[in-house]
Amino acid sequence: MFDFLKKLFYPVIAVLDFITKYFKTIVFLTILYFFVQSSNEGNISSDGYDQPNLQKIELYGPILNIEKILTQINEAKKDKNIKGILLDVNSPGGAVAPSVELAYAIEELSKEKPVVAYASGVMASGSYYASIWSNKIIANPGSMIGSIGVIFQGSNLEELMDKIGVKTQTVKAGKYKESGTPMRTWNEYEKAELEKVIADTYKMFVSDVAKARKLDVKKHEEFADAHIFTASQAKKVGLVDTVGTISMAQKEIVKLSKVKNPVWKKEDKFDKFIDRLMQETVSQFSILFTSNLKAY
Repeated sequence: MFDFLKKLFYPVIAVLDFITKYFKTIVFLTILYFFVQSSNEGNISSDGYDQPNLQKIELYGPILNIEKILTQINEAKKDKNIKGILLDVNSPGGAVAPSVELAYAIEELSKEKPVVAYASGVMASGSYYASIWSNKIIANPGSMIGSIGVIFQGSNLEELMDKIGVKTQTVKAGKYKESGTPMRTWNEYEKAELEKVIADTYKMFVSDVAKARKLDVKKHEEFADAHIFTASQAKKVGLVDTVGTISMAQKEIVKLSKVKNPVWKKEDKFDKFIDRLMQETVSQFSILFTSNLKAY
C-alpha cells in the first residue's frame, strides 16, 4: 500500500524534493540575474526623454490568479503618461471567471487608451476571451488561436478508494449538491445539471466574441465550437486582424497611441522571473488536482 501511494504522489514529491535541494541555488541565480539585467537597462530614449509612454502587459500561462495583471491594467489605465498598451498573450486559457474578469478589464481600458493584443504563442479559449475587446489583435504566424469552448472535468476516484479501503460519508440538502463529485460516477441528472451550466457559459462566451469581433453569432460553428486555428485561418474567420510579428504589433500600438517618441515601461526582471517560476508550479498542480469550470 505504501509503495502504491508513493507512486501516486511521486510528481508532487519530486517537485518538492527538487525545490528543497536547490532552493539556495535558485535564489542565488535569480538575485544575480536581477542585478546583471538591472545594470544594463534603463528607460532612456535616444533624445534623452525617459518618461515611459507605452506599456507591455503579459498574459502568460494558465489563467488562474489574475491579481497582478489586473493591478497592471488598472495602473496603466490611471497613468496619464501611458498612452497605449501591448497585451502579449501566450496562454492556453484557464478558469472561466478570471478569464471573463480580464476581458471586461481590457474592455474598460480600451475605451480610454488603445490596446493591441499580440498572440506570441497560444491565444486560446480563456486567453482569447480576455483579448477580444482589444482595439486590434495581431497573431504571430506560428501561433494557435481559438478553442472557443467550455469544459468541466472531474476525476472518478471510486476504484482507488476501494483499493485503499476508504469510504465517504455525506450529509446534504439539495438534490444536485454532489454534482461533479470525484467520489463516484455521476448520475444522469447530475450530468444534465452540469451540461446546463456548460451550455449557458458557452453561450455567453460566443455572444461576447461575436459582439467584440463583429461576427454573426448565428455562424458560431465557423469561428467557435472549440475549433483550433492557425494564425492565417483565424484571420479568415475574423478572430484576428493581422498576421505578423511582435515588431509589427509594437508599431501598431505606437501608431494608435500617436506617441512621437515611444518609450516602453520596463518591468522588474527579478519580479518577472519569480512570478513566472511560481505561476508555472502552482498552475500545473492546480490543473492536475482541481475540478472546476475551465475555458481551455
